[in-house]
Amino acid sequence: MIFETIAETGHEQVVFCHNKDVGLKAIIAVHNSVLGPALGGLRMWPYKNEVDALNDVLRLSRGMTYKNAVAGLNLGGGKAVIIGDPAKDKSEGLFRAFGRFVASLNGRYITAEDVGIDVNDMEYVFRETEYVTGVHQVHGGSGDPSPFTAYGTLQGLMAALSHKFGNEDVGKYSYAVQGLGHVGMEFVKLLREQGAKVYVTDINKNLVQQAVDEHGCTAVGLDEIYDTDADVYSPCALGGTLNEQTLPRLKCKIVCGAANNQLANNAIGAEIEKLGILYSPDYAVNAGGVMNVSLEIDGYNRERAMRMMRTIYYNVGRIFEIAKRDGIPTYLAADRMAEERIAAIGRIKLPTMGNSTPRFLGRMRGQ
Repeated sequence: MIFETIAETGHEQVVFCHNKDVGLKAIIAVHNSVLGPALGGLRMWPYKNEVDALNDVLRLSRGMTYKNAVAGLNLGGGKAVIIGDPAKDKSEGLFRAFGRFVASLNGRYITAEDVGIDVNDMEYVFRETEYVTGVHQVHGGSGDPSPFTAYGTLQGLMAALSHKFGNEDVGKYSYAVQGLGHVGMEFVKLLREQGAKVYVTDINKNLVQQAVDEHGCTAVGLDEIYDTDADVYSPCALGGTLNEQTLPRLKCKIVCGAANNQLANNAIGAEIEKLGILYSPDYAVNAGGVMNVSLEIDGYNRERAMRMMRTIYYNVGRIFEIAKRDGIPTYLAADRMAEERIAAIGRIKLPTMGNSTPRFLGRMRGQ
């Protein structure tokens, strides 16, 4: 059934990685490499079984293809998952073993941080392969991508405000931010710096209190976030929070946040359109992190990264234009924008089959 599944999803390659000695069970999925090597993060999660892990990596890697295409990057989409509990199963050997599997793909897949992974874990992966992004600044890397994801989300928000209200005055509106992890807290900080009223919630009560004490936010319950009278709903945690149960409760005019896979299904994307709510497609809005780490390939420069974030504003605006032009919901317009670019480049390029040319200029490998 695996070949039937990847035929349906359009994946080019799926690699199962196992090392009994260090307890490594991982899957690397390369979805599409027409635009370039497949870049996407490594996620560590205690999946119930291998099937759940496979389904997740296939879904996430496909999403990276679309994210990288819309972002204008010369990169394809890929993802990797490690089956394990990040709170207790991490080890140097585990990540170095994973790094060797990444190295075996010869640059066809480039890894990065994702859920359950931090820059310290990437240090171990980096000892075994060059094909890692998000490494520490001491090695010439970019470090934690969260601030860039948050700043890019702000650019997407400004595009949505401009389209819906005719202005980009962030501080004029109110926001319901769901999730206060690294990205969510950074996004809250940016909103409050412009004087916006911000409602916040998170399963971690300490983070909620931090947002209240340090940034002057208003705390609401986990379930109450959907009932606020905020102008903008900003999901910044888990996906699927836009669903049949939550959508009727929203009073917002715009949905714009950093979470992945915000729509529970495509039907919800169409329903949002009918309700007159402007949906800012998640993978276009939250592309700041991948844009930032992608610059490590040619030599990282923070100033260049900050300028690059501004393109999210124009990309999201272009999606709204396509939606209007073709009379389709914005989530479909984002897919169409990505597919058109991949098809155009595909006429002049074949999928990337590995790259032995030296890359990652300016890197310094430590011991």
